Amino acid sequence: MDDKLKFLLESTARLTQERHLGSILIQLADITCELLEADRASIFLHDPSRKELWTVVAHGVEEIRIPDTVGIAGSVHSTGQVIQLDDAYQDARFDPEIDRSTGYRTQTMLAYPLRHQEGHIIGVFQIINKKNSARFNPDDVQLLSHLSLYVSSTLQNAILTEQLMRAQEDAIYRLSWATKYKDPETRNHIVRVGLYAEVMAKCIGWKSTEREMIRLAAPMHDIGKVGIPDAILQKPSNLTGEEWAVMRRHSQYGYDILQSDKSGLMQMASNAALDHHEKWNGTGYPNHKQGHVISMEGRLTAISDVFDALTSKRCYKDAWPYTKTKDLIISESGHHFDPLLVEVFCDVFKEITHIREEYRDEG
Repeated sequence: MDDKLKFLLESTARLTQERHLGSILIQLADITCELLEADRASIFLHDPSRKELWTVVAHGVEEIRIPDTVGIAGSVHSTGQVIQLDDAYQDARFDPEIDRSTGYRTQTMLAYPLRHQEGHIIGVFQIINKKNSARFNPDDVQLLSHLSLYVSSTLQNAILTEQLMRAQEDAIYRLSWATKYKDPETRNHIVRVGLYAEVMAKCIGWKSTEREMIRLAAPMHDIGKVGIPDAILQKPSNLTGEEWAVMRRHSQYGYDILQSDKSGLMQMASNAALDHHEKWNGTGYPNHKQGHVISMEGRLTAISDVFDALTSKRCYKDAWPYTKTKDLIISESGHHFDPLLVEVFCDVFKEITHIREEYRDEG
């Protein structure tokens, strides 16, 4: 069997085991460089809203963003034509600015359009500097055409996945924000709670997919408030004992609303809704759970919700300073909060406060 064909078959077999789209694209760029004996590869994706091409993958640089009509990649995107250069600096379409900024020297180049299955161009696959000959040859062009089909398919999956995630995220925030009309908390509050939980989840070793789920699950913790009467939820004075008993039902209501959906995200959200008012020492509600019996998503949401609530201004109170709130959370270690998460919270406190500032409430 031809060595290149054997390498390609072995490499694509490995790719079938990979689930992370970014990793797949990086490996495809590496495989292409190996097969074409090239020094570098870049995979550009078109951003129609900004009329730019940007690098999903770029060997040797962190990211490149260029107008979608500039340079070799811009020319390929605009015309749909394959471009092959023996000396990039002799072609008027070549933009040497990236070379100047990185200290790299582009010589030979091969650029191929990446097309959606419907035919329109969604990006450009650019290969730079053939290692062992003066120029890329027709076999290289043919091989790149086959590899580009794989890259195009992967990019389409990435675009579709992102669109679905954005739609899901928007639906979740709209659902969670429904309580705004009954409760004075803001849209930014629910966003921040999710982001705090995500930051802490990373520190305790959660995988990226789990961190993404808690970011979207934690904002749904108070969805059960839709079942609480306005007279109680919006009461400007202290609640009576009977009223507090009704208010506390929102945790169970939230669980009941969310738990029927068996997806991992909604199961995590239902646990956050049920457990975010439980306390480490067993004095919380609704089930007086104690210690590790409380779900981790509930524990993460509890510390996130309390920090954000205390540092937010409400009609009935001023916002607490960050350091005062941090001290309160530390004092509640082993009482209200999981001691491990209190330590994690302190470790990422700077990041937590950065999120708080970045997503400030309006007005």
